[in-house]
Amino acid sequence: MNAVIEERRGSVLILKLNNPPVNGLGAALRTALVGAIKAGQENNEIAAFVISGEGRMYSAGADIREFGTTPPAGTPDLNDAINSLEMSSKPVVSAIHGVAAGGGLELALGTHYRVGAAKTRVGLPEVTLGILPGAGGTQRLPRLIDMTKALELITSGRLISVDEAHKLGIIDEVADGDVLEAAIEAAERLATEGAAPRRSRDQAVGLAAAKDNPALFEDFAKTMAKAARGMNAPYACVRCVEAATTMNFDDGLKYEREEFTKLVTATESAAMRHAFFAEREVAKIPDVPATTSAKDIKSAAIIGCGTMGGGIAMNFANVGIPVTIIETEQAALDRGLERIKGNYANTVSKGRLSQDAMDKRMGLLTGATDMQAIGDADIVIEAVFEEMIVKKEIFSKIDAIAKPGAILATNTSTLDVDEIAAVTKRPEDVVGTHFFSPANVMRLLENVRGAKSSPETIATVMNLGKTINKVAVLVGVCDGFVGNRMLHQYGREANFLIEEGVLPQQVDKVIFDFGFPMGPFTMGDMAGLDIGWAVRKRKAAERPSNQRYSAVADRICEQGRFGQKTGAGWYRYEAGNRTPIPDPEIESLIIQASKNAGIERREISDEEVLKRCLYPLVNEGAKILEEGLAIRASDIDVIWVHGYGFPRYHGGPMFWADTIGLDEVYETMRRYHAEHGELMRPAGLLEKLAKEGKKFSDFKG
Repeated sequence: MNAVIEERRGSVLILKLNNPPVNGLGAALRTALVGAIKAGQENNEIAAFVISGEGRMYSAGADIREFGTTPPAGTPDLNDAINSLEMSSKPVVSAIHGVAAGGGLELALGTHYRVGAAKTRVGLPEVTLGILPGAGGTQRLPRLIDMTKALELITSGRLISVDEAHKLGIIDEVADGDVLEAAIEAAERLATEGAAPRRSRDQAVGLAAAKDNPALFEDFAKTMAKAARGMNAPYACVRCVEAATTMNFDDGLKYEREEFTKLVTATESAAMRHAFFAEREVAKIPDVPATTSAKDIKSAAIIGCGTMGGGIAMNFANVGIPVTIIETEQAALDRGLERIKGNYANTVSKGRLSQDAMDKRMGLLTGATDMQAIGDADIVIEAVFEEMIVKKEIFSKIDAIAKPGAILATNTSTLDVDEIAAVTKRPEDVVGTHFFSPANVMRLLENVRGAKSSPETIATVMNLGKTINKVAVLVGVCDGFVGNRMLHQYGREANFLIEEGVLPQQVDKVIFDFGFPMGPFTMGDMAGLDIGWAVRKRKAAERPSNQRYSAVADRICEQGRFGQKTGAGWYRYEAGNRTPIPDPEIESLIIQASKNAGIERREISDEEVLKRCLYPLVNEGAKILEEGLAIRASDIDVIWVHGYGFPRYHGGPMFWADTIGLDEVYETMRRYHAEHGELMRPAGLLEKLAKEGKKFSDFKG
């Protein structure tokens, strides 16, 4: 296969990047491109070049599989390839279609003129992999467009439409028809005009304003502090863009490369690359091959129009799938539909959705109080109260009404999907679809396969995840599935720690500083403490009498303190303000609880807080892998990054444990087991891998 396909159109040499599926700029492609440009330069019959992408896109950038590897001696790097285009004495035009991202856009920025097809997207997303644009992106882009806009695009990593790119000056022309034909016309025109090639390195659109405003970069760094918390790459991006204003182009390139090298060899980048690949790996189900037939979901029905049911319905309406929403009473249905309307209206007010789009989405929602309305739906999702008796009753009704072949899904977050499926005559069509709250915002979809869920059913809900823009992960049946089962360990130890000597604010600060959006006690107050209290009361009879249990949260709930919604929980809250304020009453309650439990309070370090909260979480993940309830350790990482706010720059709990060393995690858990009892027993898989000097990434099930 030719890495670059050469075609002639008169005096124009067309060079098509050919490295499917995304035309990654690997070593073979770079070598071929440099060679073709050199040969074309020496050929008097060639007056201009057009660079395009074979297949569905221009290029999605560097082949990140090459990161950390050494290419064959003499192989041009991406900077060499781009330089060969930019320094060409003959015009070089990019014909961009599909996507030009990362190194793909950097390559295009090195050409002299850029033509974009309709619906093309461009951007520099390297920061999402813990690195920066390392092939001139931080030096060329701010020379072509407004400096602040360049900073925003580079530090956010977002892709923008071809129309926005044209308005900014990244794209010179948007093709009305065929982009390749438009690019050829542009190349012929530039060659005929005979003007010197317009090189991005020689432009200065964004530089002058920045030089007149030396505080620009410091001020911009402050604006991204929240989004960039804990990460190095966004700040390195700012430094490199600033270098474009203080150094000549070649020195700026050298500085950019130095910063890139530091980042690409750091754990942060390794973690974010791991997360990138893990999100793609989750779709691979060993016993459900990609060729498995999946059902086409053209309509949906949701049972329950509460916060969760309404949020789930929005996911379908957002992608043009009509939804019927069922409630038992008209008043509840009206409240639910009004809540959905309010959510959409809020998005419209922020300029992220047009009123027309909102109206179309609302038009796809139909409310009903008669269960018979689900009869034609391709998928029926139950989203009622988390009680087994209630869910089984609902499923008996769904089974009698839903059409043959419909997917019957439960949105349970903890309950046994097999027990629910058993009340139907078609357990092969039953599956768990655990949406995370708020369902219209959170990207994770934990799909739960029952013992009798068919391959077709599994393939359908995994495909559905992509359709409704979720990251779908397949897990097995157990109490809490993967995410909530692990969360229980984390929450339990946080509660034990406050009995032993810390206060909620210390735990929350440690977890926040690690990179989570918030700690467990702040999170509890936000979600509502009464929810967990109801679960604990329901499961009280199942708890072994000799097992340690912290009743602090129960005592708080008994006082009617359910969190933000009541103005008090673990913290107190001032009216109209969600900022948690440490409460002396809670401190007194905790100290008394320690006395009642016969626990002598002690000073506990932040390091111990972090390990006590996160090592048991990892240990439970090891048990889940051992039991075959998750296919891969990286699947667990995806669940925790997208469902629970585990910092992406740590890669997820299992990857993070690998970077620490499983021997360290195992030895610490062994010590905790000796100190704190059976709840801390190290998982067999953790012990095995630690003693073999292996990682969770080595585990193949």
